[in-house]
Amino acid sequence: MMRKTLCFLSTLLLAAVASAQAPAAPIAPADPPVHPPAPPTLTAEPLPLPGGEGGIGLDDLTFVASLRQVVVPAGRTGRLVLFDPETRKSREIGGFKTAVPAEGGHGAGPTSVDEGQGYLFAIDRTGLRLEVVDPAQGTIVAGAPLAGSPDYVRYVAATNEIWVTEPDKDGIEIFSLSAAKPPVPAHKAFLAIPGGPESLVIDNAAKVGYANLWKSSTVVIDLAAAKVVQTLPNGCLGSRGLALDARHGLLFVGCAEGGADLLDLGHKGAIRDRFRFGAGTDIVAYNPALRHLYVPASKTGQMAIVSLTKEGDLKLIGTVATAVGAHCVVTDDHRQAWVCDPKGGRVLVVRDTLP
Repeated sequence: MMRKTLCFLSTLLLAAVASAQAPAAPIAPADPPVHPPAPPTLTAEPLPLPGGEGGIGLDDLTFVASLRQVVVPAGRTGRLVLFDPETRKSREIGGFKTAVPAEGGHGAGPTSVDEGQGYLFAIDRTGLRLEVVDPAQGTIVAGAPLAGSPDYVRYVAATNEIWVTEPDKDGIEIFSLSAAKPPVPAHKAFLAIPGGPESLVIDNAAKVGYANLWKSSTVVIDLAAAKVVQTLPNGCLGSRGLALDARHGLLFVGCAEGGADLLDLGHKGAIRDRFRFGAGTDIVAYNPALRHLYVPASKTGQMAIVSLTKEGDLKLIGTVATAVGAHCVVTDDHRQAWVCDPKGGRVLVVRDTLP
């Protein structure tokens, strides 16, 4: 019996040794990681501005639907430059204060414009004035002095007023308009917004306006009462530009750290989604027909094209190489985004071919 047990154990030992010496079965290689394809990169067409050599402090570009023209307040050149978005032909309206080229900033001449009653309303930072421009005549036809250094100008159809943000004074100067032709603006009131205001968008149908505080908040303004009625956390470390989808009750907030947040106005301004891209976001623009948001990143010289999905998410679908310092953008009705290039003294036109 002992002999049989020893033989059995010897057999097991020999089998174990043989197994240990046998070559290991080859390990199948792991599947390579699957990366989503990079979003397409679109190109930008440069359009020089008259007198742009040495740079122009550009800021608030505007598309005027009634004229079907993109209006570029060309800062220190003392001009508004109006572009036909289809032909690229341009014309100029002068009469604003001029200044020599300066490094950085947009503190000279006209830098913001809006349209109402068939007229253009533009600020002149050098002259500290609000000017009324007749685009048909191509000249300044009325105006009024400003109480402080201006930033944005907006025509408020709901009250037939002009609102001009004056961040150095922490508020908005409000002008009434006379019934004359052309209308003559007159100082009416001052709306204090401590910690702001940055940017200004108007929803005339809802009779409210929206402006940012410099840090993390957006205020809701009752236009008739000229009063802040609500403050919304917007998720940005630094709050900058605003774009409104009034039909769907959505507000896009540009974040200085790079990107944009989406606020759902129908749900008490709750943050619906957040998108981060590059660095140095200022003005953002939205095309409601395409459901595309344009987010420049001025410090990295890029712009993101972002789709608002049916689920209400912000999804990157394309990028554009712009220029360092290119911080402002506006859209037209030709699937195009117009981006400012202050250092180059020009605008960059992007044809949006994305779905």
